[in-house]
Amino acid sequence: MLHVSLIQQISAWLLPVLLAITVHETAHGLIARRFGDHTAELQGRLTLNPFKHIDPIGTILVPGLMLLLPGGFIFGWAKPVPVDWRNFKNPKQDMAWVAVAGPVSNLLMGLAWAVLARLALALPADSSLKAALLFMGVAGIFVNTILMVLNLLPLPPLDGGRVLTGVLPARYAYPFSRIEPYGFIILLALLMTGILGRVMWPLVQSALSLYAGVAGMQSGVFQTILLSLMRS
Repeated sequence: MLHVSLIQQISAWLLPVLLAITVHETAHGLIARRFGDHTAELQGRLTLNPFKHIDPIGTILVPGLMLLLPGGFIFGWAKPVPVDWRNFKNPKQDMAWVAVAGPVSNLLMGLAWAVLARLALALPADSSLKAALLFMGVAGIFVNTILMVLNLLPLPPLDGGRVLTGVLPARYAYPFSRIEPYGFIILLALLMTGILGRVMWPLVQSALSLYAGVAGMQSGVFQTILLSLMRS
């Protein structure tokens, strides 16, 4: 196990987490604007300013409380970007594109962090930036993988649920979309019972292995660095 100081941990996680949240939400708004809805733009939400996307409960309170619970699970959400489907020419289809934009942004950010980690590995061993960039790259890969996989789950109001609503025939899409008001309750129940982890973790591990390859690291090395960054 590597020795990683608390300052190194905070430095490694801060920027990746902020970017993962802000770019994800901004991506929804940008695609919505592309299809004719300017609601997010008019409300000042097409920005990388993280304070515009923080939800007091989902971004601060819930993750903070879960840090106190046994098991090491952390769960939260950002303030959703406002989208008005009535401004779309093809609401059902366009909403699916808006929804998928978030996970795609996390996929691309994961690749970008993997490239950063690869560049860090190429730096001389005595470089003062080597460890900092490597740790940040690993943290960025992990947080974006978690957000991507979580949001692709086919449960409204997660992005995957809205994508599924958009591709289902109308006679199935409407009843399925009515799950949305109860979606977060269902998700929290799945999380607390461990079912969510059992569903997500194989997908997360597969994605992390692919990202580790892009970063030029063996999976074992990647896991060692990640565990060191998560050690309390």
